[in-house]
Amino acid sequence: MEKKQAIPRVILIVGANRGIGYYMVEYLLEHGDFISVLDIEADNLEKLKENYPDKLISITADAAKDEDIKNGVFETIKQFGKIDIAVHNACLCTFESESNSNYELYDKVMDINFFGALRLSKAVLPQMRKQGFGRVIFTCSGVGVTGFGNISPYASSKGAIESLAKCLEIENQGYGISFHLFHPPLTNTASSSELPIPKELMASPQKVGEGLAKHIDSEKFVICHSLSQAMQMKFCYRHPLFMGKMMWKMTTRADQSNNVKN
Repeated sequence: MEKKQAIPRVILIVGANRGIGYYMVEYLLEHGDFISVLDIEADNLEKLKENYPDKLISITADAAKDEDIKNGVFETIKQFGKIDIAVHNACLCTFESESNSNYELYDKVMDINFFGALRLSKAVLPQMRKQGFGRVIFTCSGVGVTGFGNISPYASSKGAIESLAKCLEIENQGYGISFHLFHPPLTNTASSSELPIPKELMASPQKVGEGLAKHIDSEKFVICHSLSQAMQMKFCYRHPLFMGKMMWKMTTRADQSNNVKN
């Protein structure tokens, strides 16, 4: 069993009531950290609170609302005194072609995924600059690197997050603040439930969440839950469009096969 943190950290996560985020929270609490979760739901977190009443707070907040995020950051600092790490994990994923996706849908996805990451950054950076340290992590996606079919609003928002993290890393390096990306694999979560891919081929949200939490202090810009995922992402960055087209062909074939069976 791993040793607990010598100095517990205060970690704020936007979007962690379920899926990967929930298991990150569970792991971090078990290892001694103080956690603040901002989410529109908190039913699963309430169960964790029973075991960690003094180390976990959940704040009702919408990633698409400035005041919600500002209030969540304020309440976290009020309760725990600081924020060491801030993670934007909230996301909206849609599964429609460009021709079936209007501007309003692109706006909605970007508002939660990209502008949500920007809102969190703007809310925590003043405090982190004042304290002289901190790290901000955006949960990204391989499709933001490679592209994919029928998912352009989501993939575009994740690609934008990559650029945002790089820019803010450069701007804040003199303040002792670093920016990073979580790059989970295709995981069996609610957001991926509509993909025509057998669930057994998707990663376990618990395994991914725990793996990312374990590496939350990594100095690498791209943080993965496992060595195999890190190697896969390196290949995606090296051959983005090749990987995107290949994964799209594999998904299309799987969908056609399922339709034939049904």
